[in-house]
Amino acid sequence: MSLDVLTFLFVGASFVLYIGIAIWARAGSTKEFYVAGGGVPPIANGMATAADWMSAASFISLAGLVSFIGRDGSAYLMGWTGGYVLLALLLAPYLRKFGKFTVPDFIGDRYYSQTARVIAVVCTIVISFTYVAGQMRGVGIVFSRYLHVDINTGVIIGMAIVFFYAVLGGMKGITYTQVAQYCVLILAFTVPAFFLSAQITGHFLPQIGLGATLDSGMSVLATLDQLSIDLGFHQYTEGKKSTIDLFFLTVALMCGTAGLPHVIVRFFTVPRVKDARISAGYALIFIALLYTAVPGVAGFGRVNLIQTINGADGTGTAYAEMPAWFKNWENTGLLAWQDRNGDGKVQYSAGKAFDAGKGKPKFTEERGEHGERLTSNAITSADPAVAAGNKPFANEVYVDRDIMVLANPDIAQLPNWVIALVAAGAVAAALSTAAGLLLVISTAISHDLMKKTINPDISDKQELMYARLAAIVAICIAGYFGINPPGFVAQVVALAFGLACASVFPAIIMGIFWTRHNSQGAIAGMLVGLVTTMCYMYYFAFGGGTPDQYFMGISPGGFGTVGAILHLIVGFVVSSMTQEPPQEIQDIVADLRIPRGAGEAHDH
Repeated sequence: MSLDVLTFLFVGASFVLYIGIAIWARAGSTKEFYVAGGGVPPIANGMATAADWMSAASFISLAGLVSFIGRDGSAYLMGWTGGYVLLALLLAPYLRKFGKFTVPDFIGDRYYSQTARVIAVVCTIVISFTYVAGQMRGVGIVFSRYLHVDINTGVIIGMAIVFFYAVLGGMKGITYTQVAQYCVLILAFTVPAFFLSAQITGHFLPQIGLGATLDSGMSVLATLDQLSIDLGFHQYTEGKKSTIDLFFLTVALMCGTAGLPHVIVRFFTVPRVKDARISAGYALIFIALLYTAVPGVAGFGRVNLIQTINGADGTGTAYAEMPAWFKNWENTGLLAWQDRNGDGKVQYSAGKAFDAGKGKPKFTEERGEHGERLTSNAITSADPAVAAGNKPFANEVYVDRDIMVLANPDIAQLPNWVIALVAAGAVAAALSTAAGLLLVISTAISHDLMKKTINPDISDKQELMYARLAAIVAICIAGYFGINPPGFVAQVVALAFGLACASVFPAIIMGIFWTRHNSQGAIAGMLVGLVTTMCYMYYFAFGGGTPDQYFMGISPGGFGTVGAILHLIVGFVVSSMTQEPPQEIQDIVADLRIPRGAGEAHDH
C-alpha cells in the first residue's frame, strides 16, 4: 500500500477516534467542562497528563533540537523531565487538597485578592498562547508533508479538529481523547526508534544506542563528534552554551514545567488527593518511555542525515541521485539546497545556506539546471564572500530542525506503515497539548474572569457558554500564531516555560510553603517576574538584541530563572513589610501540608 494511502488511513482513523470520543464524553456541566467531573481513574489521568505534557515540542522538535545542538539539548531533557518531578512532589498534592482547579482560582483565593486573580489570568493567557503557537505550527508541519498541503492550510485543518473535541467535550472529552492520543504518540515515537536502533547499532533499544559501537569501530557519540568537526560544526558532546546559561535554561524549563496551568489542572480531574499522587507516578512512567529514547533518536537521525546527504566519501551526492525523501521535504519549504560551486552535488556543512532573516529558504516557481528548487534568497557563487572562500558560506543545504523526527523514517527507508504511524503520532502530540492549552485559556476567561471577577451572578449554563465562546476565539488566535510563528517549535515553547517560571511558579510555591506571604507580595512579585522576563525575551528574540548583550551571558530562554529570582525577592520583601494575611488564610495554608488523617503533632 502506498505511503499516501497509509497516511490518510492512519491520520483519518485517529481523527474519527478523537471526534467520536469527544461526542461520547460531551461535557454537560461546568464541572465536566473544567475538570471532567473529577472522576477520572488515576491510570487514565496519568496517560492523559503525559499526552497533555508531551507536546509537539517533545514529539517533533526535541529530538531535532538535540540532534542539531548536541550537549546543549540536555537542558531541555533535564528541565522538562525534572520539572515534572518537581510538580508531582511539591505542587500537585497541595493544590489538589486546596480544591481550586485553576491557577488563577488558587492565587485569587490564597491571596484573597481579585487583583491577584486578574494578574494570574493575564499570566495564564500569555503563557498558554505562547505555548500553543508551537503546537499549531507542529500540526501545520505534519500536514504540509503528509497531506500535501501548505503549512498554513495544515494549521487550519488542525484548528477544525481541535474545535470539535475541545469546544464540544471540554475537559471530559479532552481527557479521554488524550488517553487515545498517548497510545498513538508513544507507539509512533518508539516503533521507529526501535527500527533505527536495530538498523544502526544492531540492537533495538534506543535508550542505550549512543554508546553502541558502529561498524567503523567508533561509538555513535564519537562518530557524531568526528562528523561535526569534519563539517565545521561545534563538537557534538561539548556544545556552545556557557555553563551558567545552560544551568539557568535548565532551571527555567524545570520551574516552568511545574508552573504550566494546563498540566496543573490535570490533578483536579481525579477523585482524591491520593489519586493525584498515583496519577503523577503513572504519568512519570509514561513520559519516561519517550524521553529516554530521545537522545538515541537524535543521534541516529543526525548520523543518517549527514551520511545520506554527503555520501559515503563525504564529498556530496548528485542532486539527481538524492533519495525521494529529500525532494519530498524540499517541497514543504522546510529543506532546501542551492548549488554554489556548480558541481551538481548536494553538500551539507556548517554555515548559512540562505541569506534572509533567519536563513529560511524562499522558493520561486523556477527550477535549476539540475532540477533543484530555486530560491530568491540564495547565496550564490557570485557572492564576493563565497568567491573569497569564506568558510561560513560553504554550506549548500538548509534543514529545518523541526523535520528531524518526521524525516528519520524516510531517511532510514523504514516501511511505509512506520512513516504513516509517525505522522499520526505527531498530529496526536500537537493536538493533545493544543486542546489542553485552549481549555485553560477558556477556563481562565469564563471562570476566573467572568464568574469570579466581572459577573458572579451568571448561571452555570451561561458560564459554560462563555467557556465555549472563549475556546472558539482562542482557537482562532492560536491558528494565527501557528501561521505566523515567532520561531521554531521548541524555541517558542521554551519562551512559554520561561514566562511560567518567572510569574506563576514562585507565586504557587510561596503560597503553599510560606504562610506569611500576602496579597501585596504576590501581586508585586508576579508583575516584576512577568514584565522583566517578557521585556528581556522580546528585546532579544524580536527587538534586535544580540547575544553579546545578554545579561551574564543568559539567553532569553534561560532568563525566566532570573525573573523567578526577582519575583521571590520582591515578594519576600513586600510581604515582610506589609500586613500579615488574615488568620483563616494562614490556617488554610498550614493545613495544606498536613496529610489527611494525620492529625496534629503532640508532645509525649
